Amino acid sequence: MRAHVYVRACVRKKKVVVEFIATFIIIFAATAATILNHNSETLKTRNCATTAGLTVMVVIFATGHISEAHINPAVTFSFAVVKHFPWKHVSIYIGAQVLASVCAVFSLKGVYHPFMNGGVTVPSGGYRQSFALEFIITINLMFIVTAIATDTRSVGKLVGIAVGGTMMLNILTVGYITGSMNLVRTLGPAIATNNYKDIWIYMIYPVIQTLAGACIYTAVKLPKECENKVFN
Repeated sequence: MRAHVYVRACVRKKKVVVEFIATFIIIFAATAATILNHNSETLKTRNCATTAGLTVMVVIFATGHISEAHINPAVTFSFAVVKHFPWKHVSIYIGAQVLASVCAVFSLKGVYHPFMNGGVTVPSGGYRQSFALEFIITINLMFIVTAIATDTRSVGKLVGIAVGGTMMLNILTVGYITGSMNLVRTLGPAIATNNYKDIWIYMIYPVIQTLAGACIYTAVKLPKECENKVFN
């Protein structure tokens, strides 16, 4: 019995460590791309979209089988709500994600300190426009994540390509105005630069939007007994 408990504890620790690593890699890469391309809005949007999409794809392929690669507190919370992730592990996963974000951005700050403000996510449009766009792209992303991660009938082996591609498409579409889709992508740079302007947009709404995306797919998902039936 003790051996079984010990094994479960070790597995849980490994999952949390891998979740930390996955989140660190993504926040480091996505923020670095924004900083390095801060002089050109056109190049920044394109390069940030490519960097974020490819990084998410690679990280999911590398770590998804261990920690599920949530890399987003809102995803962890939403998966718990739709009963795809145990509530008792939510706090430690979110803690690992937040810590990874802060560590990643402070690592960048040591290298790119003069340009660190380039990594802060601040909406370029008005509140309504930023909210509407963030709402659409976050629901879009979470709908696809939930479809692939929670439905055994989907092509799970392509999850990295699907999620990374969606991330890239979202940033290419609205990245010049908003495009965080992840509250730790916003929180880390805000702490490192002490710039909390409009941060509430990215702290509150992504949770609502991500939960909405997960619930929408859960609601429209066909029961297994109906999947082979044809409409008359």
